[in-house]
Amino acid sequence: MSYNKVMANVLPRSKQLAVLGALVEGNSIRSTERMLGVHRDTVMRLGAKIGEGCSALLDEMMVDLPCKRLELDELWAFVGKKQRHITAMDGIDKGDTWTFVAIDAETKLVPMFMTGKRDAAAARAFIQGLAARLTNRVQVTTDGLRTYIEPIAEAFGTSGVDYAQLHKTYEAEPTGPGRYSPPKVTGTDKTPIFGFPIEDLVSTSYVERQNLTMRMSIRRFTRLTNAHSKKFENHVAAVALHFAHYNLARVHSSLRVTPAMAAGVTNTVWGMGELLDAALARTEEA
Repeated sequence: MSYNKVMANVLPRSKQLAVLGALVEGNSIRSTERMLGVHRDTVMRLGAKIGEGCSALLDEMMVDLPCKRLELDELWAFVGKKQRHITAMDGIDKGDTWTFVAIDAETKLVPMFMTGKRDAAAARAFIQGLAARLTNRVQVTTDGLRTYIEPIAEAFGTSGVDYAQLHKTYEAEPTGPGRYSPPKVTGTDKTPIFGFPIEDLVSTSYVERQNLTMRMSIRRFTRLTNAHSKKFENHVAAVALHFAHYNLARVHSSLRVTPAMAAGVTNTVWGMGELLDAALARTEEA
């Protein structure tokens, strides 16, 4: 039996639930250690284990989805150190990393996410995985990243999707105080790529709001802190835990149900205990 499984059995269930609850609410590993009296190594191992199980759980559940209008974006973070500090001695998993996210504008479900580099291979894997989970013809909006165009054509077919890009232009300098204030958007340009996208529905507002949710709910994504991931595997696990909780257990304020309920994936709000058990079952099967 692996040490991870021993750890999961030794740590009382109540502590496991408390640790996971702290992590999905945006607490760091060390703050969780201080609050709950659970060693940080145990917190990290539990997070990694449950995150792995959550990834397998979502792969099983996010199938035959009735999504109609998807918004796609990528969120930056880093593992170990920022890209400008990477040397030849560092592995390929270190440095800048990007999490690709798709969100359904109607149900707020996140049917697909993937963490990797911001390159053509990652974009292709992300789009192929997304297309395999859908049943309907969809309207897709992305930002101006041209890397999306060819994978969307391959996965959906140029006649099988309504796809547009939203290009934003910004002021040259931020308008707010301080170097980290966001620049002001001065204009947008909606460009149809494939099919017949409805112009009024070409937007990335919901996925950009999801980016904020991720930065608030996953401590590793919080800017200007030292809470970044040290290992790529732990980073991926934290993202999977977040989206499993977001889709299945977190009631959306405007929908008054979870995104998974709104999309017909499940008919109940999952508790943290149910999520824990389902994730553990899938890691034990592996």
